[in-house]
Amino acid sequence: MNKTFKFTTDKPTCNCGIFGISGKGNDLPITTYFGLHALQHRGQEASGITKAYKTDDNISKFKTKKGFGLVADVFINSSMVEEDKDNTTISIGHNRYSTFGSSDSRSNVQPFVVNYQDGNLALAHNGNLTNAKFLRRELEQEGAIFQTTSDSEVVLHLIARSKGENQIDKIRDALEQLEGAFSLILMTDEKLIGARDINGVRPLCLGKKGNSFIITSETCALDINRAKYIRDIEPGEILIVDKSLPENEQLASYKLEKKDKIKHCVFEYVYFSRPDSQIFGSNVDKIRRKLGKNLALNHPVIDEDGDKVIVMSVPDSSNTAAIGYQNQLEKLGIASKLEIGLIRSHYIGRTFILPAQTKRDIGVRIKFNTVKGVIENRVIVLIDDSIVRGTTSKQLVNLIREANPKSIHVRITSPPIYNPCYYGMDFPSKEELIANRFESIEKIREHLSVDSLEYMTEEEMLDSMIDHTPEEFCTACFSGNYPIPIKDLEEKLIK
Repeated sequence: MNKTFKFTTDKPTCNCGIFGISGKGNDLPITTYFGLHALQHRGQEASGITKAYKTDDNISKFKTKKGFGLVADVFINSSMVEEDKDNTTISIGHNRYSTFGSSDSRSNVQPFVVNYQDGNLALAHNGNLTNAKFLRRELEQEGAIFQTTSDSEVVLHLIARSKGENQIDKIRDALEQLEGAFSLILMTDEKLIGARDINGVRPLCLGKKGNSFIITSETCALDINRAKYIRDIEPGEILIVDKSLPENEQLASYKLEKKDKIKHCVFEYVYFSRPDSQIFGSNVDKIRRKLGKNLALNHPVIDEDGDKVIVMSVPDSSNTAAIGYQNQLEKLGIASKLEIGLIRSHYIGRTFILPAQTKRDIGVRIKFNTVKGVIENRVIVLIDDSIVRGTTSKQLVNLIREANPKSIHVRITSPPIYNPCYYGMDFPSKEELIANRFESIEKIREHLSVDSLEYMTEEEMLDSMIDHTPEEFCTACFSGNYPIPIKDLEEKLIK
């Protein structure tokens, strides 16, 4: 008898990836498809694309394709991403990982599409609204009927019910009422719109491919399409792309009236974003190398027998930090070598079919295997970006231990995680976090059965944020200092 096994990761789970393009030609949906491919790391539960096109009699129509699974699975044999025979003018896409709302309901898969008094409207959202339940309750009391359990649908209802004089005023009015984290893309019959919350928690940027403008989460989605990065969408900015206007009038920028301090999510640099992306004005690769260097400066490892220390990453998110760590060990005069000691399989999905008698620890063995010749009888420094529950970390250490190292030392490029996130990261409950289950780092070390375990301090981590000041970042998951009000918690609406 077989059973389904769901692979869970010992990481904070990423939020969502969004992509939008406005232009003319038959490549807008396929460009969106490739953009979503590049953003697959931001969400693997579901994917969707909505396009706006003109009928022969110049009537605007929306067409949507979405479903559960990876981008390639959702759009396999789909006419949506074949040569576009429709007169498409705008296309937006979304990769989902749920942080709010049921993950197994198809109605929660974005983009969301509605038709209201001002025409068609579609939405793709990255982030988490901290007053969504409060707003939803008010809207329901006014007669609004919701089709999903997602916080993103609140935005559509606010726009539809706004008393603003025109469509843009209604969108501004709706966004002014939101609290929390949002980088979102809206698509109307004529316009592509990108917006960020006033704190700039999640990334969003503007690019250009030929005569088409692109708005997307990360620059890697521009690179795959050979598009040029122009700039970031600013915190609190609403950027309008209207290709129906003359070329010098196609971009218009508005600011939300609310103002607040910038509070980027530091985990975008530590773990979420791809190392080949540029976000918040800096290269992710550059900052992760700096994280590794500072980790080595403050938490080095030596082999007392004089042999070279073997530095290994937990692939793939820690690869760059491991390079920085080993380079800094050499500068400190500590003999070391960067090695690929763990091989990761890239061919696993979210679930597998396993024989009923299979042991529970098969998950880590499906994902990783060791290079025994690299590890045997060597001092191993394992670089990772975070430990959440600790379950996968413990299994991984056991796997490495089977290769007979001299000793195993774990180094983490972030502080211990003590608190949940309400701004778009999916952490387990506070009680499940390993840093809360054990009273000290020493107790965590004992639980993981490693020879030493050291985390970066918050100060060390923030010191690695090149070209930024420490005040620019949200560190609530480490410190418990939440910079943005969480109205849903204050109203005791979150269970």
